[in-house]
Amino acid sequence: MSKAFKRSVFGISVALVVIVFLGGFISGGVSAGSQSETVYRQMGVYEEVLHKIQSDYVTEPNINDVTTGALHGLLESLDADSSYLTPAEYTAYKAHSNEGTAQVGLQVSKRFGYATVVAVVPGSPADKQEHIMDGDILEAIGGHSTREMSLAMIRLSLEGKPGTNVTFSIVRPGKAEPQKISLTRTVITAPPLAEQQYENSSILYLKPGVLSRERVNEIDAKLRAMPKNGNKKVLLDLRDVVEGDSDQAIRLANAFLKSGNIASLSGQKVAKQTFDADPAKFITNAPLVLLINHGTAGPAELVAAAILDNKRGDLIGDRTFGEGAVQKTIDLPDGAAVILSIAKYDSPSGKAIQDTAVTPNIVVTESIDQLLAEEDIDETQPAEKTAPATDDQLNKALDVLKAKTA
Repeated sequence: MSKAFKRSVFGISVALVVIVFLGGFISGGVSAGSQSETVYRQMGVYEEVLHKIQSDYVTEPNINDVTTGALHGLLESLDADSSYLTPAEYTAYKAHSNEGTAQVGLQVSKRFGYATVVAVVPGSPADKQEHIMDGDILEAIGGHSTREMSLAMIRLSLEGKPGTNVTFSIVRPGKAEPQKISLTRTVITAPPLAEQQYENSSILYLKPGVLSRERVNEIDAKLRAMPKNGNKKVLLDLRDVVEGDSDQAIRLANAFLKSGNIASLSGQKVAKQTFDADPAKFITNAPLVLLINHGTAGPAELVAAAILDNKRGDLIGDRTFGEGAVQKTIDLPDGAAVILSIAKYDSPSGKAIQDTAVTPNIVVTESIDQLLAEEDIDETQPAEKTAPATDDQLNKALDVLKAKTA
């Protein structure tokens, strides 16, 4: 048995043990002893399959490449956020994490095996220069297929030094061939809190680009100033809000909830935590509507689920993305690492956001005309993104709020 073969079996064995005993199976329902027995049986199956590949495949394979592919598949079979990093990838990942980097403004995850655009950061190169839409598939980055890349390395590839370019291929509905797009990385600052007054200041519209402490502080201040400013109703726009802190999301939901559960967090090795509304942090009982879409992800989904399940307000728009897990980076003996989801957030009704996302009680999809207009791109010229002529979701939200009694 070759050294490469032994290293392959060892690598898979270590990864399987890590996943089982450090919390990879976070759904529960199977005893640790039963899981261990299954893992050890699968190790034997893997060793036998690897032996057959080495001895019978049409050409002698590179066992290291076979193992790396198996490990990538093993982690991605759990969820999109779990990743395997080779020693070289992990070295690059750690170096990158310690540096200030520039971005193109794409929030991505993996769907159907490829990188998928969750949201486009307002004011970013992706937002300004190209008509890139939520749901677009990044088929390749820098000539490398995203199907063969972990999510961690996909995100790493989109970032880099300010002024450098990144080229990728986008697959979009209605286009026969992938579109080649090149963007220049730049340092992106968090979008400011957008505010608008409707119906003679009766309706306060707020849109945070990120659920950071600073933005939630600003929202709190706006909510407390509502009586003085003549605001009687609130329209909170969480469309395309991906980044943020779950603690701040819970705090924001609490501003609208005097009582009730906001969320819970649990995993195989993570003791269940329950986050209930604190009456001391409650701010307003004003009529409330939230706008959500496919680009609403992560902490913003916690807010949406809490408002919906507590019947505190209406959710209008599209189903959210479904991203509600906590990850942990775990070093492996050979210098590699796994990024593993160790816990999931549940909505007040007990649904795992990672699995079910959040569906609005009033569904309003983007108009077909708007989507087709955004897809009509002249690929030979830089495109300048323009606002849609109508925002059906916003208009519906305003109509719903107008009908509510303050």
